[in-house]
Amino acid sequence: MPKLVLTYFDFDGSRGEVPRLAMHIGGIPFEDRRIARQDWAALRDSMPFQAVPVLEVDGKVIAQSNTINRYVGKLAGLYPKDDWQAARVDEVMDAVEDLTTRIGATIRMDDEAKKRVREELAAGPIPRFLQQLEARLKAGGGEWFVDNRLTVADLKCYLLTRWLKSGVIDHVPADIVDRNAPLLARHLERVHNHPKIAAYYAARRK
Repeated sequence: MPKLVLTYFDFDGSRGEVPRLAMHIGGIPFEDRRIARQDWAALRDSMPFQAVPVLEVDGKVIAQSNTINRYVGKLAGLYPKDDWQAARVDEVMDAVEDLTTRIGATIRMDDEAKKRVREELAAGPIPRFLQQLEARLKAGGGEWFVDNRLTVADLKCYLLTRWLKSGVIDHVPADIVDRNAPLLARHLERVHNHPKIAAYYAARRK
């Protein structure tokens, strides 16, 4: 097993959390290098594409979150070997990334613009993305996206729906998942209650 070092911000969410969870589930040892927000400006230029997460593999660096998810997913047994099933996982992860990026782009807007853009997203694009993701979950059997088992696609979607339901995104109703994609709401609970994920967060709370 290669020596792995994952670098991301010091909070339990967003793009760095999928590989953390995947490696925990797969029992893969890694260094969880967490950086404080106030240290980011000094570190940004040293990171590929001026972004995190990044994953060091025996000293060599991989960037881009879904690339990291695929690599770690393969190590952890959470990424399909079948090409078609793998493409379905990629589709879900890329769709989630697209929506995450659209919402994330509003964070630094002034209050008036943020309210307007987020309300527009909540009125159309977010429900559509959720409904399309739910359709893919349903096509996979209704519990997991592919292979009738947990994959990195489930982890990626789980973190999106958890964020949307958290109530922390101003001007986006916290019930937007429940109203537009109830199957995804149940999927969130299924992933959250996975024994290894539940144990991971229980340990994080100590």
